[in-house]
Amino acid sequence: MARLTREDWIAAAYERFSADGITAVAVEPVARALGATKGSFYWHFADRPALVDAVLERWRELETEHLIAEVERIRPASARLGGLLELIAHRTGQRSGERTLYADATGPVRDFVSTVTERRVSYLASLVAASGVAPDEARRRAVIIVSAVIGYQQLVSSGWDAASDPRSMVDTLGALATGTTTPVA
Repeated sequence: MARLTREDWIAAAYERFSADGITAVAVEPVARALGATKGSFYWHFADRPALVDAVLERWRELETEHLIAEVERIRPASARLGGLLELIAHRTGQRSGERTLYADATGPVRDFVSTVTERRVSYLASLVAASGVAPDEARRRAVIIVSAVIGYQQLVSSGWDAASDPRSMVDTLGALATGTTTPVA
């Protein structure tokens, strides 16, 4: 058997996070999934919090920074708000690890989640402001939209079948963002 890398451990832990949330990121179940010993884990990580940190960093990178980079490539810039809302709507069902993250976050995890949330709110507020909304109002709308997306994720992950109509979510969030009923995408 090939020697496991730190990346192997993070990938396996991220799979558990994606399926069952941050509380599922534990050494023994990840080791079992990899067919490895806890000794292999301790070769790469000091403890479970170090693994959780790595998983959260991957979540931040994939679900925030990667998304922002993708949106920043949209031309013209005026189409970015609609593009972001489209991406969010179509990825809701894929972001299952996040569905309980806000409720389960305590201590350093809460601090990390708070930092990521601020990044998301600030970025969204900049897009809303670019659509002509005053900066203070843009931030208030961004907070509401981020909150709505988190709630929407929880509804979808609980089995509610709203994911079959992501267009209505995009239109509604766009109306919240811009204060209009005209679709932003």
